[in-house]
This record gives sequence, C-alpha cells and structure tokens, in this order.
Amino acid sequence: MLAGCGSGDGDQASERAAGHAKKAGPGNGAQASESSARAELAKDPTRIPRVGDRLQARIPANSAQVVAVEGAGKDSADATVRLYTRQGEKWRMEHTWAAHNGKKGWTHSHRQGDKRSPVGVFTLSDAGGVLPQPDAKLPYAHTSAFTPPTYWPKKTRHDFDHVIAIDYNRVKGTSPLDPTRPQGQAKGGSIWLHMDHGSGTSGCVSLSKSGMETLLRTLDPKKHPVVVMGDKASLKG
Repeated sequence: MLAGCGSGDGDQASERAAGHAKKAGPGNGAQASESSARAELAKDPTRIPRVGDRLQARIPANSAQVVAVEGAGKDSADATVRLYTRQGEKWRMEHTWAAHNGKKGWTHSHRQGDKRSPVGVFTLSDAGGVLPQPDAKLPYAHTSAFTPPTYWPKKTRHDFDHVIAIDYNRVKGTSPLDPTRPQGQAKGGSIWLHMDHGSGTSGCVSLSKSGMETLLRTLDPKKHPVVVMGDKASLKG
C-alpha cells in the first residue's frame, strides 16, 4: 500500500543523484520564481500566481486554501510549495517551503511506477501518519501501518510520520492507506504530501516536518483545500 510513495533499494543511486542536484540547488532560479509569484499576486490578488488559465479554472470556486507545488522542470525532482489562503476574492501567500517531487519529474498521464508526479488540481481531504496528529483539521488516521518497510533506505524511515493524501485515483473520506484505485491499478495511486528525505520521491511531494505540521494545522475541510501541482511550464500552460 505504500509503494506509490516509497522507494526500494534499487532507487538509491537515483536518489543520491537527485540529492547532489538538490545540493547544487536551483539557487537564483528559486529566488526569481519567488519574486515573480509575489509580483504577480500584488498585481492580481484574485489569481494564484504562476498558474495559467487552464489549471486556474479547475480550482473550485468554494476553495479558500490552495497548496501550489511548482516543479523546477519537467524532468527535475526539485520543487517549491506555497500555501495560499483566500479572504473574499483576494489570495494571500502564507508560507513557502523547498520541496521535492517525483525523482523523474512530472507527467500529464501518471502511470504506476513511472517515478513522476501527476500534473493537475486535486482536492485534499484525508491525512494520517505514524505520529499522532498535530492539531490536524483534516480527518487523520494515526497508525503504525504507515511505517516504511525496513528494506527501504534508512533516510526514508520518517517519510510518513505525517502525510496528506492527494486525491489522485483514490476514494475520498478514507485513510491515505486505502488501496482502492477507482481508475485502475495502472494509473497509480498513494500520491501524498509527506515529509522530505532530501531527494526525489516515487511520485509524491515531500517537504519539511515543520511544513507538514503547518499544513496539517492549517488545511480545513470547511475551506475545501486543493493542491495545484506541476512543473513550471505545465502550470503556466
């Protein structure tokens, strides 16, 4: 059930490569995208910055919380996560975190095992983890069943201390561990927001422990939170 987010021993080499890329970092590129996002928001606070009309139109009208995940490139594992909240018609950027996505980048047609994160807009309705919930507003399944297998790399042992299920090919209102795949197994699943281990994932989006705790304390079912995610070109397209 954890395979959609996990990584086996065979992935360690690619994880090391992704880790080296992260150390090199997007640097000025990340700073430029941050400046661009703030400038766009100041110019038009009624839109999520750096997101084009196609995906903007898919954000539900009743959503007052958006987690925007901007990947550095189609084949990159580096990303930035920004949390936006809306009051009236105006969006406000609340937090920004460095993050990772699938180790092979992004795709518009995710398939099981492709190591890419799906591009799109998805609701966020359920959470869980090995650790107790930190005042989470989303329904939270606290169970040791989230513990990664012992044969996974040691650095992944805390990946699922806290997770938020991204509603891609899953049944809403169930634990993130629910294996049901409404669109079939080949379309993959278990795409989560979870804690970062320093390099790319098998399709999930990962960020710091403090970032995950902030999201869990902030995201509120009454505000209909969604995630808008993709590489920067796909987000704008």
